[in-house]
Amino acid sequence: MSISYYLKEIGRGRKGARSLEREQAADLFTQLLEGDVSELEVGAFCIAMRIKGESPEETAGFLDATRELSTLFPTLPGQRPVIVLPSYNGARKLPVLTPLLALLLSREGFPVLIHGTVTESGRIHVQDLLSPLGIAELSAIKPIANGELVFAGTELICPGITRLLEVRRTIGLRNSAHSIVKLMNPCEGPSLVLASYTHPEYAISMAKTLALTGTNTMLLRGTEGESVADPRRMPAMAGFIRGEQQALESLKHGPLPTTVELPADVDVDTTVRYIQGALNGTQQVPTSIARQIEHIVQMCSSI
Repeated sequence: MSISYYLKEIGRGRKGARSLEREQAADLFTQLLEGDVSELEVGAFCIAMRIKGESPEETAGFLDATRELSTLFPTLPGQRPVIVLPSYNGARKLPVLTPLLALLLSREGFPVLIHGTVTESGRIHVQDLLSPLGIAELSAIKPIANGELVFAGTELICPGITRLLEVRRTIGLRNSAHSIVKLMNPCEGPSLVLASYTHPEYAISMAKTLALTGTNTMLLRGTEGESVADPRRMPAMAGFIRGEQQALESLKHGPLPTTVELPADVDVDTTVRYIQGALNGTQQVPTSIARQIEHIVQMCSSI
């Protein structure tokens, strides 16, 4: 179906717009990812979906299209589930601790994949911490061994979705691609995606999408958009095994009984020193992150 048909359906405003069926959404997103539409049509899609909001069925369709057009990480014999950490937000007020979570998980013997791309300036991103922490940045898709931690730029996995992410620099607004990269699974074999949301209402729609897609996912309210537990408090965490939801951790209001002292600055050097201290035992691993790892280990035993 021509994209103009879909734009007419989703572009009638918040009250008049109609949500697409999953197959239609997949068709629409495929056209966007393949670059078969004009820049004007891309912009119209981004604004229309921003006003209307994605339904769970539409998000599932967008994920279907993304997976179909992605280069997936192959599976090794005897490989444990790959832990997938999307990282697109970076640090604003708190240090970005996604690498700490990833390094602790690789220490547990899991293959760990961080993927991401820089979508806005003025923040410290995971990419800034790779070299100081000895994390390999891939130049091609390859299998990930047990205990190995790698970073893959989104461009390696799906160039089309990278182009959609870049639209933000032009129109100044997030679009559907920013939600999709936090849910997509770029692995052929068993894996666990760590997905986060920023506002409580997103937890409901994302849970419905995960039930539709049947993926293995941990869903939590992350730290400034990163899929790592807030070191200052215990967030609610939900698990999805083949789409079946299970409660992992209920929301604890207020600060944790014992909180670690976080660095006052979020610059690269300070963040690296803090992460290295948590790894070698001179700094305490935040209770919430340690608890997140316990749940991940438990979930992977069921995958």
